[in-house]
Amino acid sequence: MEGHMARFALLLCITVALSASSPICEPEAKENPWFKIRESLIGCWTNFVGDDKAEVHILNINFSPSETNIFSVDMRNAKPMNLIITSQDTAYGLHYLNADSKIYLANASRLTFHGQSHPENIHKVDFPTQDEELVKWATQKFGGVTSFTTVRNLKTFNLTGTEGTKPGSHDCILDKEDSSAKHFVDMETLITSKSCSPKQEIPSGGAKIHIINIPENANICNVSLHIGTITTTTRLFLRGPQGTTWTFLNPEITSFLSNNDVVMANMQTIVKPSIKLMNDSAEDVQRMALHRTNAISFTSYTEIKPESSTLLLVLEEKETPADTVPSPVISVTTHAPDHMPLKMQLYASPDYHSPLDPKTKVQSDKRIYAEISGSPYGNIVLTTEVIRCFLHSEGSYPKVEVPFIREACSLSSCPNSTRISFSLDQLQELTSTMWKVECPINLCHSDNCGYGGSAKATLEVTQPCLQPPSPPCFDFGLPGVLGIAFGGFLIGVLLIGALWFIKIKTGYPTGLDMSSTAANLPGCPCSGAKRQPISTNPSPSENSSANASIGSTQSTPTSSMA
Repeated sequence: MEGHMARFALLLCITVALSASSPICEPEAKENPWFKIRESLIGCWTNFVGDDKAEVHILNINFSPSETNIFSVDMRNAKPMNLIITSQDTAYGLHYLNADSKIYLANASRLTFHGQSHPENIHKVDFPTQDEELVKWATQKFGGVTSFTTVRNLKTFNLTGTEGTKPGSHDCILDKEDSSAKHFVDMETLITSKSCSPKQEIPSGGAKIHIINIPENANICNVSLHIGTITTTTRLFLRGPQGTTWTFLNPEITSFLSNNDVVMANMQTIVKPSIKLMNDSAEDVQRMALHRTNAISFTSYTEIKPESSTLLLVLEEKETPADTVPSPVISVTTHAPDHMPLKMQLYASPDYHSPLDPKTKVQSDKRIYAEISGSPYGNIVLTTEVIRCFLHSEGSYPKVEVPFIREACSLSSCPNSTRISFSLDQLQELTSTMWKVECPINLCHSDNCGYGGSAKATLEVTQPCLQPPSPPCFDFGLPGVLGIAFGGFLIGVLLIGALWFIKIKTGYPTGLDMSSTAANLPGCPCSGAKRQPISTNPSPSENSSANASIGSTQSTPTSSMA
Protein backbone atom coordinates (compact mmCIF):
# COMPACT_ATOMS: atom_id res chain seq x y z
CA MET A 1 0.00 0.00 0.00
CA GLU A 2 2.80 2.38 0.89
CA GLY A 3 4.46 1.65 -2.49
CA HIS A 4 1.28 2.58 -4.37
CA MET A 5 0.98 5.83 -2.40
CA ALA A 6 4.60 6.70 -3.15
CA ARG A 7 4.12 6.11 -6.88
CA PHE A 8 0.92 8.17 -6.83
CA ALA A 9 2.66 11.04 -5.06
CA LEU A 10 5.54 10.90 -7.55
CA LEU A 11 3.11 10.94 -10.48
CA LEU A 12 1.27 13.90 -8.97
CA CYS A 13 4.52 15.85 -8.55
CA ILE A 14 5.52 15.16 -12.15
CA THR A 15 2.09 16.31 -13.38
CA VAL A 16 2.31 19.54 -11.35
CA ALA A 17 5.85 20.20 -12.59
CA LEU A 18 4.88 19.65 -16.22
CA SER A 19 1.83 21.90 -15.91
CA ALA A 20 3.91 24.63 -14.28
CA SER A 21 6.46 24.59 -17.08
CA SER A 22 3.97 24.19 -19.92
CA PRO A 23 4.25 26.87 -22.62
CA ILE A 24 0.46 26.71 -23.15
CA CYS A 25 -2.03 28.84 -21.19
CA GLU A 26 -5.81 28.98 -20.88
CA PRO A 27 -7.27 32.42 -21.73
CA GLU A 28 -9.49 34.19 -19.21
CA ALA A 29 -11.80 37.21 -19.42
CA LYS A 30 -9.23 39.88 -18.63
CA GLU A 31 -7.35 42.59 -20.46
CA ASN A 32 -3.93 41.98 -21.95
CA PRO A 33 -1.48 44.36 -20.20
CA TRP A 34 0.47 44.79 -23.45
CA PHE A 35 -2.53 45.49 -25.69
CA LYS A 36 -5.27 48.08 -25.67
CA ILE A 37 -8.31 47.29 -27.80
CA ARG A 38 -10.04 50.25 -29.38
CA GLU A 39 -13.04 50.13 -31.64
CA SER A 40 -13.13 52.73 -34.38
CA LEU A 41 -16.68 54.00 -33.92
CA ILE A 42 -18.59 57.00 -35.22
CA GLY A 43 -17.95 60.35 -33.55
CA CYS A 44 -16.64 63.90 -33.81
CA TRP A 45 -14.76 66.48 -31.72
CA THR A 46 -14.93 70.24 -32.30
CA ASN A 47 -14.12 73.62 -30.78
CA PHE A 48 -17.72 74.63 -30.11
CA VAL A 49 -18.84 76.36 -26.90
CA GLY A 50 -22.36 77.83 -26.59
CA ASP A 51 -23.20 81.45 -25.90
CA ASP A 52 -23.96 80.46 -22.31
CA LYS A 53 -20.36 79.10 -22.00
CA ALA A 54 -21.73 75.55 -21.87
CA GLU A 55 -20.37 72.69 -23.95
CA VAL A 56 -22.66 70.31 -25.83
CA HIS A 57 -21.75 66.59 -25.83
CA ILE A 58 -23.63 63.63 -27.32
CA LEU A 59 -23.14 60.10 -25.89
CA ASN A 60 -24.37 57.15 -27.97
CA ILE A 61 -24.30 53.84 -26.02
CA ASN A 62 -24.50 50.38 -27.61
CA PHE A 63 -24.79 47.19 -25.54
CA SER A 64 -24.21 43.55 -26.45
CA PRO A 65 -27.24 41.29 -25.97
CA SER A 66 -25.44 39.09 -23.44
CA GLU A 67 -24.24 41.90 -21.19
CA THR A 68 -25.86 43.41 -18.11
CA ASN A 69 -26.67 46.95 -19.18
CA ILE A 70 -25.77 48.97 -16.09
CA PHE A 71 -23.55 52.05 -16.18
CA SER A 72 -22.81 55.30 -14.34
CA VAL A 73 -22.29 58.92 -15.39
CA ASP A 74 -20.25 61.16 -13.08
CA MET A 75 -20.49 64.91 -13.88
CA ARG A 76 -19.61 66.37 -10.46
CA ASN A 77 -16.33 67.83 -11.77
CA ALA A 78 -17.64 68.71 -15.21
CA LYS A 79 -17.56 72.12 -16.83
CA PRO A 80 -20.95 73.66 -17.59
CA MET A 81 -22.40 71.34 -20.23
CA ASN A 82 -25.42 69.80 -21.83
CA LEU A 83 -25.05 66.02 -22.19
CA ILE A 84 -27.38 64.28 -24.65
CA ILE A 85 -27.54 60.49 -24.05
CA THR A 86 -29.10 58.12 -26.57
CA SER A 87 -29.28 54.32 -26.89
CA GLN A 88 -31.40 51.75 -28.72
CA ASP A 89 -31.11 49.28 -25.80
CA THR A 90 -32.71 48.98 -22.42
CA ALA A 91 -30.23 50.04 -19.76
CA TYR A 92 -30.01 51.46 -16.25
CA GLY A 93 -27.79 54.37 -15.30
CA LEU A 94 -26.64 56.04 -12.10
CA HIS A 95 -25.96 59.78 -12.35
CA TYR A 96 -23.89 62.24 -10.30
CA LEU A 97 -24.57 65.83 -11.38
CA ASN A 98 -23.57 69.35 -10.41
CA ALA A 99 -25.66 72.48 -10.69
CA ASP A 100 -24.27 73.46 -14.12
CA SER A 101 -24.59 70.05 -15.81
CA LYS A 102 -27.73 68.80 -17.54
CA ILE A 103 -28.71 65.47 -19.11
CA TYR A 104 -31.14 65.22 -22.03
CA LEU A 105 -32.97 61.96 -22.86
CA ALA A 106 -35.43 61.17 -25.65
CA ASN A 107 -39.07 60.77 -24.72
CA ALA A 108 -39.06 57.25 -26.18
CA SER A 109 -35.72 56.34 -24.57
CA ARG A 110 -35.42 53.01 -22.76
CA LEU A 111 -32.74 54.39 -20.47
CA THR A 112 -33.61 54.70 -16.79
CA PHE A 113 -31.53 56.95 -14.52
CA HIS A 114 -31.28 56.97 -10.75
CA GLY A 115 -29.57 59.51 -8.51
CA GLN A 116 -30.19 62.00 -5.75
CA SER A 117 -28.02 64.92 -6.89
CA HIS A 118 -29.90 67.56 -8.93
CA PRO A 119 -32.61 65.31 -10.38
CA GLU A 120 -34.20 68.46 -11.80
CA ASN A 121 -31.32 68.68 -14.31
CA ILE A 122 -32.49 65.55 -16.17
CA HIS A 123 -34.78 66.51 -19.06
CA LYS A 124 -36.81 64.35 -21.43
CA VAL A 125 -37.44 65.94 -24.81
CA ASP A 126 -38.37 64.82 -28.28
CA PHE A 127 -35.31 64.38 -30.49
CA PRO A 128 -34.32 61.95 -33.30
CA THR A 129 -32.19 58.88 -32.62
CA GLN A 130 -30.35 58.70 -35.95
CA ASP A 131 -26.79 60.02 -35.65
CA GLU A 132 -26.84 62.66 -38.38
CA GLU A 133 -30.34 63.84 -37.49
CA LEU A 134 -29.41 64.06 -33.82
CA VAL A 135 -26.43 66.29 -34.63
CA LYS A 136 -28.70 68.59 -36.67
CA TRP A 137 -31.23 68.77 -33.83
CA ALA A 138 -28.55 69.62 -31.24
CA THR A 139 -27.07 72.27 -33.55
CA GLN A 140 -30.49 73.93 -33.95
CA LYS A 141 -31.23 73.84 -30.21
CA PHE A 142 -27.83 74.73 -28.71
CA GLY A 143 -26.00 76.31 -31.65
CA GLY A 144 -23.54 73.46 -32.21
CA VAL A 145 -22.01 70.22 -30.93
CA THR A 146 -18.72 69.98 -29.00
CA SER A 147 -18.36 66.19 -29.31
CA PHE A 148 -20.18 63.05 -30.41
CA THR A 149 -18.96 59.81 -28.78
CA THR A 150 -20.05 56.25 -29.53
CA VAL A 151 -19.13 53.63 -26.95
CA ARG A 152 -19.92 49.92 -26.64
CA ASN A 153 -20.76 48.16 -23.32
CA LEU A 154 -20.18 51.24 -21.17
CA LYS A 155 -19.49 50.82 -17.45
CA THR A 156 -18.43 54.30 -16.31
CA PHE A 157 -18.41 57.73 -17.96
CA ASN A 158 -16.55 60.27 -15.79
CA LEU A 159 -15.98 63.90 -16.79
CA THR A 160 -12.51 65.03 -15.63
CA GLY A 161 -13.24 68.77 -15.37
CA THR A 162 -10.93 69.85 -18.19
CA GLU A 163 -12.15 71.74 -21.24
CA GLY A 164 -13.83 69.41 -23.69
CA THR A 165 -12.97 71.34 -26.83
CA LYS A 166 -10.45 70.56 -29.54
CA PRO A 167 -8.73 73.29 -31.59
CA GLY A 168 -10.08 73.43 -35.10
CA SER A 169 -13.51 73.57 -36.70
CA HIS A 170 -16.86 74.29 -34.99
CA ASP A 171 -18.67 71.83 -37.26
CA CYS A 172 -19.38 68.27 -36.11
CA ILE A 173 -18.66 65.98 -39.08
CA LEU A 174 -19.23 62.36 -38.09
CA ASP A 175 -16.48 59.90 -38.96
CA LYS A 176 -14.75 56.88 -37.43
CA GLU A 177 -12.51 57.84 -34.53
CA ASP A 178 -10.63 56.59 -31.50
CA SER A 179 -12.70 57.93 -28.61
CA SER A 180 -9.92 57.20 -26.08
CA ALA A 181 -8.12 60.31 -27.38
CA LYS A 182 -10.74 62.56 -25.77
CA HIS A 183 -8.94 63.75 -22.67
CA PHE A 184 -11.93 65.39 -20.98
CA VAL A 185 -13.55 62.05 -20.13
CA ASP A 186 -12.48 58.75 -18.57
CA MET A 187 -14.45 55.78 -19.93
CA GLU A 188 -14.43 52.20 -18.75
CA THR A 189 -16.08 49.45 -20.74
CA LEU A 190 -16.82 45.79 -20.11
CA ILE A 191 -14.03 43.40 -21.02
CA THR A 192 -14.93 41.56 -24.22
CA SER A 193 -11.58 39.86 -24.82
CA LYS A 194 -9.68 36.98 -23.25
CA SER A 195 -5.94 36.82 -22.59
CA CYS A 196 -3.28 34.87 -20.76
CA SER A 197 0.49 34.42 -20.44
CA PRO A 198 2.32 31.11 -19.91
CA LYS A 199 4.12 30.45 -16.66
CA GLN A 200 7.25 29.36 -18.47
CA GLU A 201 9.60 32.30 -18.77
CA ILE A 202 11.24 33.37 -22.00
CA PRO A 203 15.01 32.74 -22.06
CA SER A 204 17.26 35.77 -21.82
CA GLY A 205 17.61 37.32 -25.26
CA GLY A 206 14.72 35.30 -26.64
CA ALA A 207 12.02 36.72 -28.90
CA LYS A 208 8.93 38.31 -27.37
CA ILE A 209 6.00 36.69 -29.17
CA HIS A 210 2.47 38.11 -28.96
CA ILE A 211 -0.37 35.94 -30.32
CA ILE A 212 -3.68 37.47 -31.43
CA ASN A 213 -6.51 35.11 -32.33
CA ILE A 214 -9.92 36.04 -33.77
CA PRO A 215 -12.21 32.96 -33.65
CA GLU A 216 -13.98 31.71 -36.75
CA ASN A 217 -17.44 32.61 -35.43
CA ALA A 218 -16.50 36.29 -34.96
CA ASN A 219 -17.34 39.09 -37.36
CA ILE A 220 -14.95 39.55 -40.25
CA CYS A 221 -13.30 42.92 -39.77
CA ASN A 222 -10.37 45.12 -40.64
CA VAL A 223 -7.93 45.24 -37.72
CA SER A 224 -5.56 48.21 -37.52
CA LEU A 225 -2.43 47.87 -35.38
CA HIS A 226 -0.53 50.79 -33.93
CA ILE A 227 2.84 49.70 -32.57
CA GLY A 228 4.26 51.81 -29.73
CA THR A 229 7.48 51.21 -27.81
CA ILE A 230 8.75 47.69 -28.52
CA THR A 231 12.02 45.80 -28.75
CA THR A 232 13.66 44.64 -31.97
CA THR A 233 13.02 40.99 -30.97
CA THR A 234 9.23 41.39 -30.85
CA ARG A 235 7.19 39.13 -33.14
CA LEU A 236 3.46 39.00 -33.83
CA PHE A 237 1.43 35.91 -34.71
CA LEU A 238 -1.89 37.05 -36.21
CA ARG A 239 -4.74 34.63 -36.85
CA GLY A 240 -8.27 35.41 -38.01
CA PRO A 241 -11.14 34.03 -40.11
CA GLN A 242 -10.81 34.17 -43.88
CA GLY A 243 -11.43 37.70 -45.10
CA THR A 244 -9.79 39.41 -42.12
CA THR A 245 -7.27 42.13 -42.96
CA TRP A 246 -4.53 43.32 -40.62
CA THR A 247 -3.15 46.83 -41.27
CA PHE A 248 0.06 48.16 -39.71
CA LEU A 249 -0.39 51.91 -39.30
CA ASN A 250 3.32 52.39 -38.59
CA PRO A 251 6.39 50.25 -39.46
CA GLU A 252 7.58 49.48 -35.93
CA ILE A 253 7.07 45.72 -35.91
CA THR A 254 10.11 43.74 -36.97
CA SER A 255 8.58 40.33 -37.76
CA PHE A 256 5.14 38.76 -38.08
CA LEU A 257 3.27 35.69 -39.34
CA SER A 258 -0.38 35.61 -40.37
CA ASN A 259 -2.94 33.45 -42.16
CA ASN A 260 -4.60 36.63 -43.52
CA ASP A 261 -3.60 39.52 -45.73
CA VAL A 262 -1.39 42.11 -44.02
CA VAL A 263 -1.32 45.70 -45.29
CA MET A 264 1.70 47.97 -44.77
CA ALA A 265 -0.07 51.33 -44.76
CA ASN A 266 3.07 53.44 -45.17
CA MET A 267 4.01 51.65 -48.41
CA GLN A 268 0.52 50.64 -49.59
CA THR A 269 1.82 47.07 -49.91
CA ILE A 270 -0.15 43.88 -49.21
CA VAL A 271 1.71 40.88 -47.79
CA LYS A 272 -0.04 37.62 -48.65
CA PRO A 273 -0.73 34.93 -45.97
CA SER A 274 2.41 33.13 -44.83
CA ILE A 275 0.71 30.28 -42.91
CA LYS A 276 -2.45 28.16 -43.11
CA LEU A 277 -4.39 27.68 -39.89
CA MET A 278 -8.13 26.95 -39.86
CA ASN A 279 -8.35 25.65 -36.29
CA ASP A 280 -9.12 28.53 -33.91
CA SER A 281 -8.75 26.79 -30.52
CA ALA A 282 -6.41 28.58 -28.12
CA GLU A 283 -4.14 25.56 -27.64
CA ASP A 284 -3.75 24.82 -31.36
CA VAL A 285 -3.03 28.47 -32.20
CA GLN A 286 -0.44 28.74 -29.42
CA ARG A 287 1.33 25.54 -30.46
CA MET A 288 1.39 26.62 -34.11
CA ALA A 289 2.89 29.98 -33.11
CA LEU A 290 5.65 28.28 -31.11
CA HIS A 291 6.35 25.84 -33.94
CA ARG A 292 6.56 28.48 -36.67
CA THR A 293 8.72 30.85 -34.61
CA ASN A 294 11.02 28.09 -33.24
CA ALA A 295 10.38 29.34 -29.69
CA ILE A 296 9.87 27.48 -26.42
CA SER A 297 7.48 30.07 -24.92
CA PHE A 298 5.58 33.26 -25.78
CA THR A 299 4.78 36.53 -24.03
CA SER A 300 1.00 36.88 -24.36
CA TYR A 301 -2.08 35.38 -26.01
CA THR A 302 -5.15 37.50 -26.79
CA GLU A 303 -8.51 36.30 -28.10
CA ILE A 304 -10.85 38.93 -29.55
CA LYS A 305 -14.44 38.78 -30.85
CA PRO A 306 -15.03 42.05 -32.73
CA GLU A 307 -18.60 43.31 -32.85
CA SER A 308 -17.94 45.94 -35.50
CA SER A 309 -16.27 45.90 -38.90
CA THR A 310 -13.23 47.85 -37.72
CA LEU A 311 -10.94 47.41 -34.74
CA LEU A 312 -7.86 49.21 -33.46
CA LEU A 313 -5.13 47.47 -31.40
CA VAL A 314 -2.40 49.44 -29.63
CA LEU A 315 0.71 47.48 -28.61
CA GLU A 316 2.95 49.00 -25.97
CA GLU A 317 5.78 46.90 -24.52
CA LYS A 318 7.44 47.80 -21.24
CA GLU A 319 9.83 46.07 -18.89
CA THR A 320 6.92 45.47 -16.49
CA PRO A 321 3.51 45.83 -18.12
CA ALA A 322 1.31 48.32 -16.32
CA ASP A 323 -2.38 47.90 -15.65
CA THR A 324 -3.13 50.93 -17.77
CA VAL A 325 -1.19 52.08 -20.78
CA PRO A 326 -1.54 55.73 -21.93
CA SER A 327 -3.57 55.78 -25.10
CA PRO A 328 -1.92 57.74 -27.89
CA VAL A 329 -3.90 59.82 -30.31
CA ILE A 330 -4.43 57.60 -33.32
CA SER A 331 -4.86 59.02 -36.79
CA VAL A 332 -5.63 56.45 -39.45
CA THR A 333 -3.43 57.61 -42.29
CA THR A 334 -1.17 56.16 -44.93
CA HIS A 335 1.77 58.25 -43.76
CA ALA A 336 4.13 56.48 -41.41
CA PRO A 337 5.37 58.10 -38.21
CA ASP A 338 8.99 58.83 -37.61
CA HIS A 339 9.88 55.49 -36.04
CA MET A 340 11.61 52.36 -37.27
CA PRO A 341 13.84 49.76 -35.55
CA LEU A 342 16.92 50.52 -37.66
CA LYS A 343 20.53 50.07 -36.60
CA MET A 344 23.51 52.12 -37.74
CA GLN A 345 27.02 50.74 -37.18
CA LEU A 346 30.02 52.98 -37.85
CA TYR A 347 33.36 51.74 -39.15
CA ALA A 348 36.81 53.30 -39.54
CA SER A 349 37.79 51.59 -42.81
CA PRO A 350 36.09 50.71 -46.10
CA ASP A 351 36.46 46.97 -45.45
CA TYR A 352 33.77 47.22 -42.72
CA HIS A 353 35.75 44.91 -40.42
CA SER A 354 36.55 47.34 -37.59
CA PRO A 355 33.43 48.70 -35.85
CA LEU A 356 33.89 52.04 -34.14
CA ASP A 357 33.26 52.09 -30.42
CA PRO A 358 31.02 55.05 -29.45
CA LYS A 359 33.72 56.16 -26.98
CA THR A 360 36.46 56.17 -29.62
CA LYS A 361 37.56 59.65 -30.65
CA VAL A 362 37.70 60.22 -34.40
CA GLN A 363 39.67 63.03 -36.01
CA SER A 364 37.61 65.38 -38.16
CA ASP A 365 39.82 64.84 -41.20
CA LYS A 366 38.94 61.13 -41.37
CA ARG A 367 36.23 59.46 -43.45
CA ILE A 368 33.54 57.45 -41.69
CA TYR A 369 31.88 54.34 -43.10
CA ALA A 370 28.38 53.35 -41.95
CA GLU A 371 26.21 50.28 -42.38
CA ILE A 372 22.45 50.70 -41.85
CA SER A 373 20.42 47.54 -41.28
CA GLY A 374 16.93 46.53 -40.21
CA SER A 375 14.91 43.37 -39.67
CA PRO A 376 12.51 42.21 -42.40
CA TYR A 377 8.71 42.41 -42.18
CA GLY A 378 7.67 38.80 -41.93
CA ASN A 379 8.50 37.14 -45.24
CA ILE A 380 8.59 40.38 -47.23
CA VAL A 381 11.95 41.49 -48.61
CA LEU A 382 12.60 45.20 -48.20
CA THR A 383 15.49 47.33 -49.37
CA THR A 384 16.72 50.42 -47.53
CA GLU A 385 17.35 53.72 -49.26
CA VAL A 386 19.16 56.57 -47.49
CA ILE A 387 17.42 59.91 -48.10
CA ARG A 388 19.95 62.26 -46.45
CA CYS A 389 22.21 62.43 -43.39
CA PHE A 390 22.64 65.04 -40.67
CA LEU A 391 25.06 65.74 -37.84
CA HIS A 392 23.78 67.58 -34.79
CA SER A 393 25.17 68.32 -31.36
CA GLU A 394 23.54 68.79 -27.99
CA GLY A 395 24.95 72.31 -27.90
CA SER A 396 23.77 75.39 -29.76
CA TYR A 397 25.23 74.29 -33.08
CA PRO A 398 22.76 73.98 -35.95
CA LYS A 399 22.04 70.68 -37.65
CA VAL A 400 24.65 70.08 -40.35
CA GLU A 401 23.75 68.15 -43.48
CA VAL A 402 26.64 66.02 -44.71
CA PRO A 403 27.01 64.64 -48.22
CA PHE A 404 27.45 60.88 -48.41
CA ILE A 405 28.54 58.28 -50.94
CA ARG A 406 26.80 54.95 -51.37
CA GLU A 407 29.29 52.13 -50.97
CA ALA A 408 29.14 48.83 -52.84
CA CYS A 409 27.20 46.21 -50.92
CA SER A 410 26.23 42.84 -52.38
CA LEU A 411 23.09 41.03 -51.27
CA SER A 412 25.12 38.12 -49.87
CA SER A 413 27.50 40.26 -47.79
CA CYS A 414 24.91 42.60 -46.29
CA PRO A 415 21.29 41.41 -46.61
CA ASN A 416 18.60 43.88 -45.49
CA SER A 417 21.19 46.64 -45.16
CA THR A 418 22.95 49.40 -47.05
CA ARG A 419 26.38 51.02 -46.75
CA ILE A 420 27.42 54.66 -47.07
CA SER A 421 30.44 56.81 -46.23
CA PHE A 422 30.76 60.48 -45.34
CA SER A 423 33.39 63.03 -44.39
CA LEU A 424 33.65 65.16 -41.24
CA ASP A 425 35.36 68.11 -42.92
CA GLN A 426 32.53 70.46 -41.99
CA LEU A 427 33.24 69.93 -38.28
CA GLN A 428 36.86 71.12 -38.34
CA GLU A 429 35.89 74.69 -37.44
CA LEU A 430 33.54 73.69 -34.58
CA THR A 431 34.56 73.02 -30.99
CA SER A 432 31.85 70.54 -30.00
CA THR A 433 33.03 66.94 -29.62
CA MET A 434 29.88 64.80 -29.24
CA TRP A 435 27.82 64.53 -32.42
CA LYS A 436 24.84 62.40 -33.40
CA VAL A 437 24.56 60.98 -36.89
CA GLU A 438 20.98 60.71 -38.16
CA CYS A 439 19.93 59.38 -41.56
CA PRO A 440 16.24 59.24 -42.61
CA ILE A 441 15.49 56.00 -44.49
CA ASN A 442 13.02 54.89 -47.13
CA LEU A 443 11.90 51.24 -47.19
CA CYS A 444 11.14 49.87 -50.63
CA HIS A 445 9.36 46.76 -51.86
CA SER A 446 9.46 46.35 -55.63
CA ASP A 447 8.68 49.86 -56.90
CA ASN A 448 6.79 50.97 -53.78
CA CYS A 449 8.69 53.02 -51.22
CA GLY A 450 7.66 54.54 -47.93
CA TYR A 451 9.30 56.36 -45.05
CA GLY A 452 10.77 53.87 -42.60
CA GLY A 453 12.20 56.06 -39.85
CA SER A 454 15.71 57.26 -39.00
CA ALA A 455 18.91 55.38 -38.25
CA LYS A 456 21.04 57.01 -35.56
CA ALA A 457 24.51 56.67 -34.08
CA THR A 458 26.78 58.66 -31.75
CA LEU A 459 30.24 59.91 -32.68
CA GLU A 460 32.97 61.70 -30.71
CA VAL A 461 35.02 63.98 -32.94
CA THR A 462 38.36 65.66 -32.21
CA GLN A 463 40.39 68.14 -34.22
CA PRO A 464 43.47 66.75 -36.01
CA CYS A 465 46.91 67.43 -34.45
CA LEU A 466 48.72 70.29 -36.22
CA GLN A 467 52.39 69.41 -36.99
CA PRO A 468 55.00 72.26 -36.79
CA PRO A 469 55.93 73.55 -40.26
CA SER A 470 59.17 72.01 -41.57
CA PRO A 471 61.65 74.01 -43.72
CA PRO A 472 61.04 73.61 -47.40
CA CYS A 473 63.16 71.02 -49.09
CA PHE A 474 63.88 71.59 -52.77
CA ASP A 475 64.21 68.41 -54.70
CA PHE A 476 66.06 69.01 -57.95
CA GLY A 477 65.87 66.34 -60.54
CA LEU A 478 68.12 65.74 -63.55
CA PRO A 479 66.32 68.35 -65.70
CA GLY A 480 66.82 70.94 -62.97
CA VAL A 481 70.51 70.20 -62.62
CA LEU A 482 71.05 70.39 -66.39
CA GLY A 483 69.12 73.65 -66.53
CA ILE A 484 71.24 75.23 -63.80
CA ALA A 485 74.48 74.11 -65.51
CA PHE A 486 73.39 75.42 -68.88
CA GLY A 487 72.28 78.71 -67.30
CA GLY A 488 75.67 79.16 -65.64
CA PHE A 489 77.44 78.42 -68.89
CA LEU A 490 75.29 80.92 -70.77
CA ILE A 491 75.89 83.64 -68.16
CA GLY A 492 79.64 83.10 -68.41
CA VAL A 493 79.57 83.41 -72.22
CA LEU A 494 77.57 86.62 -72.01
CA LEU A 495 79.95 88.18 -69.48
CA ILE A 496 83.00 87.35 -71.60
CA GLY A 497 81.31 88.76 -74.66
CA ALA A 498 80.45 91.97 -72.80
CA LEU A 499 84.03 92.48 -71.65
CA TRP A 500 85.40 91.83 -75.14
CA PHE A 501 82.93 94.37 -76.57
CA ILE A 502 84.12 97.02 -74.07
CA LYS A 503 87.79 96.39 -75.06
CA ILE A 504 87.04 96.79 -78.76
CA LYS A 505 85.07 100.01 -78.34
CA THR A 506 87.35 101.81 -75.91
CA GLY A 507 90.77 100.56 -76.94
CA TYR A 508 91.87 100.44 -73.29
CA PRO A 509 93.19 97.25 -71.93
CA THR A 510 90.96 95.22 -69.78
CA GLY A 511 91.52 92.60 -67.22
CA LEU A 512 91.62 90.10 -70.07
CA ASP A 513 94.72 91.73 -71.74
CA MET A 514 97.55 89.75 -70.25
CA SER A 515 100.27 91.69 -72.09
CA SER A 516 99.13 95.07 -70.74
CA THR A 517 98.93 93.65 -67.32
CA ALA A 518 102.35 92.23 -67.53
CA ALA A 519 103.80 95.56 -68.83
CA ASN A 520 102.85 97.28 -65.63
CA LEU A 521 104.38 94.62 -63.47
CA PRO A 522 108.01 95.24 -62.35
CA GLY A 523 110.55 92.72 -63.52
CA CYS A 524 108.42 91.55 -66.45
CA PRO A 525 110.53 91.72 -69.65
CA CYS A 526 107.64 90.92 -71.94
CA SER A 527 105.65 93.69 -73.48
CA GLY A 528 103.57 93.65 -76.59
CA ALA A 529 103.70 97.50 -77.05
CA LYS A 530 106.49 100.03 -77.19
CA ARG A 531 107.13 102.03 -74.04
CA GLN A 532 107.22 105.81 -74.39
CA PRO A 533 110.47 107.51 -73.10
CA ILE A 534 110.13 109.76 -70.10
CA SER A 535 111.74 113.22 -70.44
CA THR A 536 114.21 114.17 -67.66
CA ASN A 537 114.48 117.89 -68.64
CA PRO A 538 111.35 119.80 -67.76
CA SER A 539 110.31 122.85 -69.67
CA PRO A 540 111.26 126.30 -68.41
CA SER A 541 107.78 127.03 -67.16
CA GLU A 542 107.58 123.71 -65.41
CA ASN A 543 111.04 124.20 -63.96
CA SER A 544 110.25 127.64 -62.55
CA SER A 545 107.02 126.41 -61.05
CA ALA A 546 108.78 123.53 -59.49
CA ASN A 547 111.51 125.74 -58.11
CA ALA A 548 109.08 128.19 -56.67
CA SER A 549 107.19 125.41 -55.02
CA ILE A 550 110.33 123.98 -53.56
CA GLY A 551 111.54 127.33 -52.37
CA SER A 552 108.33 128.16 -50.61
CA THR A 553 108.39 124.86 -48.98
CA GLN A 554 111.89 125.07 -47.64
CA SER A 555 111.77 128.75 -46.51
CA THR A 556 111.20 129.57 -42.84
CA PRO A 557 108.76 132.18 -41.52
CA THR A 558 111.65 134.51 -40.70
CA SER A 559 113.07 134.33 -44.22
CA SER A 560 109.61 134.83 -45.66
CA MET A 561 109.11 138.03 -43.71
CA ALA A 562 112.60 139.16 -44.77
